[in-house]
Amino acid sequence: MPERTEYAQGTPNWVDLPTTDQDAAKAFYTGLFGWTYDDQPMDEGAVYSLAKLGDHLVAAISPQPPEMAAAGAPPMWNTYIAVDSADDAAAKIGPAGGKVAMEAFDVMDAGRMVFAMDPGGAPVAFWQANQHIGAGLVNEPGTVTWNELITTDPSSAEFYGKVAGMTTSPMDMGQGPYTLFMAGDQMVGGTTTPQMPGVPNHWHVYFDVADTDASAAKVTELGGTVVVPPFDTPVGKIAVVQDPQGAVFSIMTPAPQPG
Repeated sequence: MPERTEYAQGTPNWVDLPTTDQDAAKAFYTGLFGWTYDDQPMDEGAVYSLAKLGDHLVAAISPQPPEMAAAGAPPMWNTYIAVDSADDAAAKIGPAGGKVAMEAFDVMDAGRMVFAMDPGGAPVAFWQANQHIGAGLVNEPGTVTWNELITTDPSSAEFYGKVAGMTTSPMDMGQGPYTLFMAGDQMVGGTTTPQMPGVPNHWHVYFDVADTDASAAKVTELGGTVVVPPFDTPVGKIAVVQDPQGAVFSIMTPAPQPG
């Protein structure tokens, strides 16, 4: 169902991009996905730009934290995973082999979150919804369609089970083993090993597009980079791309569903 009003625990429910040039990034994603923005004030004069398609919130773009900018860290899309209690999740992170990077805190009346590093070092946020459930629209062009943990650490999948109740199921993607993340009986994400050398462990975000080839060309036109040109898979046509500030993500035209 593309429109969402709630997310079960263990379901990726939001993505945001802390970046080095917020205005330029907003312009890029508007050009690529047609996003508009609702700018919400943050601390110290910064704004959290909620990206919208129509009336639906679909993602956000914010300034990169000063400590990350000072370290020269490249911008990276963050994945948030729904939990019933951020405090309960925070208490489980250490025993499950992860590390709490930011203790659980309230984001005004939007919700409560904890930011962590999983056992493989991939950053991830756990989100307890209040007024903000996460994305109100998914699996449509210009919205998130898949979240995938790229990791060299097989124990990381168990971490998400212990912290957020996610289970796993093997799947043959035709290009080697692949593991699905499940929330109940719903497929909510996946995990696999890096497909290229030098790729850090991270949660990778896929955005739905109507035409992968056309969108890949648009990425270049808007000043971004096509890292992996469009290729066909059993689930759809995918390209790996990079925005002008350096954030890497994938675009995907899902394969037609039978029936």
